[in-house]
Amino acid sequence: MPTPARPAPLTILGVDPGSLATGWALLAGTPERPRLVASGVIRPRRGIPFGERLATIQDRFVEILAEHRPLHAAVETPFHGASARAALQLAHARGVILASLSREGISTVEYSPAEVKKTVTGNGRATKEQVAYMVERLAGTRIPEHDRADAVAVALCHQTHHRVQRSIRRSTRAVEETR
Repeated sequence: MPTPARPAPLTILGVDPGSLATGWALLAGTPERPRLVASGVIRPRRGIPFGERLATIQDRFVEILAEHRPLHAAVETPFHGASARAALQLAHARGVILASLSREGISTVEYSPAEVKKTVTGNGRATKEQVAYMVERLAGTRIPEHDRADAVAVALCHQTHHRVQRSIRRSTRAVEETR
């Protein structure tokens, strides 16, 4: 019986949206051996009107998409403890990100902060420091900024979930073939 072909490593763009800082990270490889391809933080200039901040985020994000051409993206959902004003601004920034991904036809999933933390650290209430520590261990490289580390964590979360979903589909197909 021939050995099934191994799937190509999944390339995922992880995004930690924000109106002041949007972290992004492109991850390749497997959950067992993730490889950080590129990462960064989009930081609009402080003091510019909010609409210009959103335009800066969109312009830079579209450049990142064009440069790296990811097929999959994972975006963190909002944290519910923020003030109403902060939540509204975050929603606008997320809208810019989600619309850009949709326009490019990139398959996108969303994960809550607790789900990302649970997947990466084993604790859904982990601190930013704990997440950053585990992300650096898993990615095998130093990641100096929390926004960037959070984006890597989001990509790692999706990489892990995607592997589990793929295993379930394979198992389901195998069971159906034996019937």
